[in-house]
Amino acid sequence: MIPGSFDYVTASSVSEAIALLQQHGDEAKVLAGGHSLIPILRFRLASPSFLIDINRIAELDYIRETDGVLHIGALTREADLDYSPLIRARYPILWDTAKVVADPVVRNWATIGGNLAHADPANDHPATMLALGASVVAVGPAGQRVIPIEFFFTDASFETTLDPLEILTEIRIPAPSEHSGGAYLKLERKVGDYAIAGVAAYVTLDNDGLVTRAGLALTNVGPTPLKARDAEQALLGKPLDEATIRQAADLAATASQPTSDTRGTAEYKRAMVRTLCLRALRKASARITGGE
Repeated sequence: MIPGSFDYVTASSVSEAIALLQQHGDEAKVLAGGHSLIPILRFRLASPSFLIDINRIAELDYIRETDGVLHIGALTREADLDYSPLIRARYPILWDTAKVVADPVVRNWATIGGNLAHADPANDHPATMLALGASVVAVGPAGQRVIPIEFFFTDASFETTLDPLEILTEIRIPAPSEHSGGAYLKLERKVGDYAIAGVAAYVTLDNDGLVTRAGLALTNVGPTPLKARDAEQALLGKPLDEATIRQAADLAATASQPTSDTRGTAEYKRAMVRTLCLRALRKASARITGGE
């Protein structure tokens, strides 16, 4: 199908983009990488009369670690995460995630900010950000606010707590402490497809090998990205041994809310959550000990 007609303008700064949003209100949409928005326009699931392209705002494209926090600009491309030496060395769970987003052609243009702001439960980054305890920065007419990622996604698919006049500008992730590790794994029908199911796992151990922090989140097995809170609690204060991992995997599967569709039955998807959680926690443990 062909999108409906619209006016198009490029913004050269965040303030200009926000001013354009104020001017055009509900009739405007923000264009970043466009891999989510353009298909929606083509199928006329949305018909904005005004498109604001923010791709020329260079200040939103960066990856840097300062003061114990990783800062990622919202216009950072998936390919930039994939090839960043900092991400590969310090944040391998992010590398896991970026490299399985769609295909290389998409990753060269798709943005991490757009991935999160679209709030598709099948997108890969939301689960990883939930596991990492990330925050997002939103800027609007009232200024800047920092939103913990667990409060960013609402109870409805494709919705966030962003105000219509706000733009997501940055993602903030706590830098890894000693004895920390994580992994993201997903099952897909073919390379580049959306996940049948996905699991992000991140843990921190103390000097005695006991879990002091745990993050577990699930992709595409519910109406929104899901945080497996009972599974996280089951890990705390325990060694990351096989019995503990299996208990957490069982609880993660219970936390999932899959529905049957062309990718599989709900029962199958729940079983895959359990298997992926086992593997992700084992991989996280191996990364803590230098085994990978």
